[in-house]
Amino acid sequence: MAKKDGKAKDNAKAEVDEKPSETTVEFLASLAAVLVTGLFIITFVVQAFEIPSSSMEETLLIGDHVFVNRIQFAPKTLWTGPLLPYREVRHGDIVVFLHPDAAYLGTYVVKRIMGLPGDRIHLINGVVYRNGEKLDEPYIDHDKDEPNDRYRNSFPAVAPEDPNISPRWETELPSYIQNGDLVVPPGHYFAMGDHRGVSLDSRYWGFIPQENIIGRPMFIYWSFETPADQYTKTGFGDRIGFLAHTVLHFFDETRWGRTLKRVQ
Repeated sequence: MAKKDGKAKDNAKAEVDEKPSETTVEFLASLAAVLVTGLFIITFVVQAFEIPSSSMEETLLIGDHVFVNRIQFAPKTLWTGPLLPYREVRHGDIVVFLHPDAAYLGTYVVKRIMGLPGDRIHLINGVVYRNGEKLDEPYIDHDKDEPNDRYRNSFPAVAPEDPNISPRWETELPSYIQNGDLVVPPGHYFAMGDHRGVSLDSRYWGFIPQENIIGRPMFIYWSFETPADQYTKTGFGDRIGFLAHTVLHFFDETRWGRTLKRVQ
């Protein structure tokens, strides 16, 4: 029996010795396949996005880094429709989109969807009413509310002299008001930030065209304490300086408790 076992081990060793090792070409081909797959996922499936402002606090903080699902709200196709989890945008969805105002062309923004096509929206003392029903919004941060800001809290109201209001929107706004409600047109959405007292949202620049929506943030993969004005510092020296700060303070200024937190 011992001789047979030894012979079996010798045969197994021979088979291992006879197996050819991976060539350089095969290794590079495997690496290329991995890179192409990763590039496809980053380009078409998910996108990394950093929260630059406080307009969505406390849901999303400045310095939160999120992965955005790019395919969920994409138009269905004949081949991929049954395979991928497509769905329509819903009330309360947090979405990343391209800013609809030409003055901010190419800028990515994140807000919460408050109105779908056909919805009637108005605010009374900062409270949102949709189709005549008062909304319960436990996620709102009221710490910067200004009760005397009539335009912000009693929207739609006559726009005051406010540099934050888009000139185009100030002109178009009256045409969408019916009996004191703002009516969302077909193919568009009305969005607001959770930090209502500071958010510049659809009240200030209008509706989001459906084609501008990029996707829905899924979860926070990393969160780092970041100054509120960091996004305005675009100079090379500023970027290098903050990168060095990040490296030095990675462990003590990372918000570990927010890691992998679901966005909702």
